[in-house]
Amino acid sequence: MNTNNFKKTRIACAVSLLLAGTAMTSAFAEEAAVTDQADEATEVILVKGIRGSLMRAADIKREAHGVVDAISAEEMGKFPDTNLAESLQRITGVSVSRANGEGSKITVRGFGPAFNLVTLNGRQMPATGYSRSYSLENLSSEGVSSLELHKTATADLPTGGLGATVNIVTAKPLDNPGQRFSVMAKGIHDTSNENGDDITPEVSAIYSNTFMDDRLGVSFTLSHQQRDFQQQHAYMQGWVRQTDDDLPTLSEEDFIDNRTTTDGYLWLPKDMHYGFTDTEREKTNAQFTVQFIPVEGLVATLDYTYTDALTESSKVGWGIWNNFGSNLLSFELDENGTAVYADIAGNDSSVSQTQTYSDVEAKSIGLNLQWQINDDWEVALDYHNSTNESVEGTAQMILGSDELSSKEYDYRSGEIPQFSVNWNNGSNTLEASEIDSNFGQFIHTPGETEIEQIQFDATWYSTFNTPLVSIKAGLAYTEMESAGTSAWSGLRGGAYLGGYEAVMPDSMFTRHGTGGFLDAFNGGGSDLQTDYYYTFDFDEMIARHEAYFTEDEVGSNYFSTDPYFDGTDSDETVYEDTFAIYASSAWEFDISDYLLTMNVGFRYERTDAESKVLQDVEEQVVWASPSEWIMKYEDGDQTFYSEEGDYSMFLPMLDLKLDITDDLVARFSAGKTMSRAPLAYLAGGQSLSGSPKPGARNGSKGNTNLQPFDSVNIDVTLEYYYDDANYAAIGWFKKDVDNFIVIEESLQTVDGLYDVYGGQRYNLAYNELVSEGVTPTENDIYWWLIDNGYGNSDNEIEPDSATDELIEWTIEEPVNSNSKTVDGFEVAIQHLFGESGFGFGANATFVDGDVEYDPTIVGTQAPLEGLSDSANLQGFYEKHGLSAKVTYAWRDSYYAGMGQDQGSANEPQQVKEFGQIDVSINYDITEQLTVFFEGINLNDETEQGYGRYEEQFMYARQYGPRYALGVRYGFN
Repeated sequence: MNTNNFKKTRIACAVSLLLAGTAMTSAFAEEAAVTDQADEATEVILVKGIRGSLMRAADIKREAHGVVDAISAEEMGKFPDTNLAESLQRITGVSVSRANGEGSKITVRGFGPAFNLVTLNGRQMPATGYSRSYSLENLSSEGVSSLELHKTATADLPTGGLGATVNIVTAKPLDNPGQRFSVMAKGIHDTSNENGDDITPEVSAIYSNTFMDDRLGVSFTLSHQQRDFQQQHAYMQGWVRQTDDDLPTLSEEDFIDNRTTTDGYLWLPKDMHYGFTDTEREKTNAQFTVQFIPVEGLVATLDYTYTDALTESSKVGWGIWNNFGSNLLSFELDENGTAVYADIAGNDSSVSQTQTYSDVEAKSIGLNLQWQINDDWEVALDYHNSTNESVEGTAQMILGSDELSSKEYDYRSGEIPQFSVNWNNGSNTLEASEIDSNFGQFIHTPGETEIEQIQFDATWYSTFNTPLVSIKAGLAYTEMESAGTSAWSGLRGGAYLGGYEAVMPDSMFTRHGTGGFLDAFNGGGSDLQTDYYYTFDFDEMIARHEAYFTEDEVGSNYFSTDPYFDGTDSDETVYEDTFAIYASSAWEFDISDYLLTMNVGFRYERTDAESKVLQDVEEQVVWASPSEWIMKYEDGDQTFYSEEGDYSMFLPMLDLKLDITDDLVARFSAGKTMSRAPLAYLAGGQSLSGSPKPGARNGSKGNTNLQPFDSVNIDVTLEYYYDDANYAAIGWFKKDVDNFIVIEESLQTVDGLYDVYGGQRYNLAYNELVSEGVTPTENDIYWWLIDNGYGNSDNEIEPDSATDELIEWTIEEPVNSNSKTVDGFEVAIQHLFGESGFGFGANATFVDGDVEYDPTIVGTQAPLEGLSDSANLQGFYEKHGLSAKVTYAWRDSYYAGMGQDQGSANEPQQVKEFGQIDVSINYDITEQLTVFFEGINLNDETEQGYGRYEEQFMYARQYGPRYALGVRYGFN
């Protein structure tokens, strides 16, 4: 921390010196400034609404160097969409990922969120946790004047956008002099809402004014939104990959094998759950900007941006948990080796509730000085300090019962898998009196990312009669610190020990039917085989467990709500210091009757990285209950890891723009871009699973010396502008990406961590049960060991170094690998039908490359997250004070990343195609007063994910449509 403070002092000194120098120069300029100003007034016609927004966006696209797309505000305080990510998906090549039914992060040309950089007024912004990808849903759109999407290399922008760089441009008072204001209020109705408010408010206000003959400007924006909704879901934590050697001996009638593969692999479901999450979300945004022109040509801008997003959720769940090996009674595999049906003995069925809390607070303060010294020179200084603090907490109670003979999993029909439980009570229904305690856990994960950045550049404009127009050069220095802490209570409470009748009376539980649950899916609602679930009072359940386990003779394994109590605590920090130097030059050539514009430049960067990780020391793995294995840690003993890495990168760029006619523009761009490795990968040290069940003994290592992804890019586009807002464009792009990061797996043992599973005592129990005529399940083996004195006072079975073998862990580590290529086509058209008021926009992107995920390969791959085709369609009418817009956004299925919560290591998650229809209608009652209606997800689209194959179900989520009715009043 002392080192970090020293670095901050150094950058602060640099700011002071540069500000002092600029102030002195400004004083001299003020004495020499020409005070005569033209009295002649210039009439400015501002086109507002959809048409004006499209015209301004088309102008930005046409005049830019390289391939740039943009979205402009329709008027002050009114962006085309209230969510910035959903606005961006209207741009060619952009698709979004969603969180809580809202657009969250963007994919550009098949490159997922980690490959795209989001800047605010050209400044790199910190993201939540260990992510580099800024979550756009946390920033209100009211104070945004435009979004600029740079798809090709730009020397003076911060690096990180290998796919694209998105620059959020906020409204500034001197850009539109005079007094301007807008206030908005609307009520939001989520049709999914069950327990929150049916109508929640969103309000915003933006004010801007200029003084002193438009030399001083002040503006502020304030918005607040509340949203209550419910997510209904079916989900699975993972798929376990096994081989024929892992299977029990079953008859042909009990084992239906439809595999056409010959590799001997098969996949079995680790669990299956249904549930719903009720969420209350509040989002507050504020921005304050002051601009001042002390002397002619010098503009000083001071701005402050604040965001706070608070989310609280309550989740109810019910489902089954499976272990594998001898407890498979019968099952059926499809042609790819996926179990579409399984009858599984033993283990348990759960009833759970989870409370989560998340608070994300972001602050950014910046100072920009831009000085047009004379016709030849312009200099600019920009400094900002931005932080993103997050606090997340989870409290979970798992109840249920292990009094069952078997469970059945069935995904042979319908859109979601079915499960049913064969209870020992002779029915397929669990009674409230049979619900037992399993465990509770508490997780607390605060984190903070801070970015401090300074950039100084100078531009020289040529006055000579040569093709050279200008040269721009500059320096930039960026410090980033990302820290995260994770505290876990461990699993607390009972392990189906029985005797809870007095602790959890039947009256605590309320039984519900599933009618209306997941009814957007074939097989959902009352068609579910398990068509009931139980709820209970969460706070009362915790209080009863605390009282019982504190006073009962069970011993030291008592329940605690303190997340730091006898659990795990880790602390990880990643530092990055980056120095950059850049230069670019603009040229214009007359070639016959054609104007050729050229921009050529480079950016050189040097980055030093360091990670510091503080971790608990693992002591042993105990078998804590029939279905739970727990990692124990040494009391008060932690290990400190520190690792370093560095790299440098030279990034050249070239843009050519040829004006073939007044309307037809051709472009060619070549350049090199980069994206840094995910922060979570850079954190060194080794982490092992805290709940290492057999089949899920996984761990991970970091690699601070990972090199960044770098890509050599080529873009060729042809753009036809045939009216103020009308254009058609087609483009081809290619990206050759080097240093792709893959996750390598290796089997490793850790000294001191021995395995009860498969050990001498385990095998003794197994053989004894077989001799008694019992087909042993994990439940049977566990209880035999407990009954025969092999457990401790907490009914945990501890490892024995004399008779047990060391546990084999599957350790994952990120490493740089080979090169990959992505190429594709983009097409777009935007057309207004004269003065009729009607218009439409359509675009599509088709991407391909050797980066797709291959489900037939069991082993290391390097697929590209987010690679998918996408298309957007927008139709609108705007005339006589009425504007109406209908949009449709479609995205094909895509690979979302490697890793499943409880699945085998190196198993993927993929997402099915998604298409959403939105509508908005505005009517101007007067020039200042507008009423409007918004409809989101009118087609009730659902989200679905899967693993290696579509038959390997991962999740299905249902939100329902969302509506808003509001009013806007303003003077522009």
